[in-house]
Amino acid sequence: MEPSPSLQSASTRREFLARGAAASAAAVLGSCHLPRTQELGAVAGMLAPEDPIRIGVIGTGGMGTAHCESILSLVAGGHERVEIRGLADVCRPRLEKARGKCAEKQGFEVDTYRDYRELLKREDLHGVLIASPEHWHGQMGIDAILAGKDAYVEKPMTLNLADALRLREVVNAHPERVFQVGTQQVMFPKWREARRLIAEGAIGKPVSSQTSYCRNSKDGEWLYYKMDPAWTPGENLDWEAWCGPLGPAPWDPAIYARWRRYRKYSTGIIGDLLVHVMTPMIQALDMGWPVRVTAAGGHYVDKAMENHDQVNLTIEFEKEHTMVVAGSTANEQGLEPMIRGHKANLYLGGNHCVLRPERLFAEEIEENRIECPDIGNDQDRLRLDWFRAIRTRTPAASGVELATKVMVIVDLATRSMWEGRALAFDPQTLSARLL
Repeated sequence: MEPSPSLQSASTRREFLARGAAASAAAVLGSCHLPRTQELGAVAGMLAPEDPIRIGVIGTGGMGTAHCESILSLVAGGHERVEIRGLADVCRPRLEKARGKCAEKQGFEVDTYRDYRELLKREDLHGVLIASPEHWHGQMGIDAILAGKDAYVEKPMTLNLADALRLREVVNAHPERVFQVGTQQVMFPKWREARRLIAEGAIGKPVSSQTSYCRNSKDGEWLYYKMDPAWTPGENLDWEAWCGPLGPAPWDPAIYARWRRYRKYSTGIIGDLLVHVMTPMIQALDMGWPVRVTAAGGHYVDKAMENHDQVNLTIEFEKEHTMVVAGSTANEQGLEPMIRGHKANLYLGGNHCVLRPERLFAEEIEENRIECPDIGNDQDRLRLDWFRAIRTRTPAASGVELATKVMVIVDLATRSMWEGRALAFDPQTLSARLL
């Protein structure tokens, strides 16, 4: 396959990292106005229990509409009081479909917007849920925070590290805002237990870990996203706005529907799948920032897809720990999630947390199986956690610091695969370099 226009995007990312991510992010932020707390437009302060949380949803494709449906189900089940008051999308057919579902379930009309910035101008909204394609996550997240809204941003937090550092800077400049990233596996209790055991020294020094996200298909990954012949740029779809930060491109319904398959618009397996399994493990380990990443990937089966269908990552952390991660869309047999310590190992493949001592320490440490409760749908739990955080003004479960560490891995691993080199990250300067 000929190189895609994504080479321009990759080049931009390389230039950014070569200059030093911290300096670049500071320059970008220095050119924009960061409003003081009193200038923020959204409703401030804690809500009474009987008050509904009023939200908007940006992006009404498959994921955004699924969020709407799940939130309305949570409301119908009495789990929370939420009202979806506004929807934004560049595609009118998708927008109208989501609007109809929300209006039918809620019993009132829902406002729609082609330009998400018009939605953000509303002062009656407490938060916005962003379910746009990856290349819009960073800017939309920044705009939401600066508009005074609490934000839930779908994973991966951004398309690249440059965007992640900009968004992190804005979120940290506004601690009064609640920020959540859609990596729902952090809600499983087994990870909280693993973090506790590691902090208590139960396994000794954590030396290595492994995890994976592998699945298979006969025809190719992400092809289940259908192309609608009714999509007509200039009439019911603003293609230029969809392209947005990555610049103009010829209309291609395959890219619009299946952008995860394309290098310019997505990091593929790494950003869409592996972030789910890496995020809770990184949180449990607490080994600091990733400092060295190497990755290999290939097009072994799905040769029509631009992104890789098989990836393998090796990640080294600043507190001396190595993580191995495998991903595939061509074979569903993955690695058992586990954390290896000098004295004992944690097995995390099921819903529970199992500690088994190393042979040399079998007389000192007993095997321990910690039964963890079944929390049901972890994505619903993450949505509810965001609503909890909005009501209590306390941090959400999957915040910006954790997500930025994950984005270091996503960006460096992606570059490593395409460029065939290892990359290092400096936590002090927030900059990366080729090794």
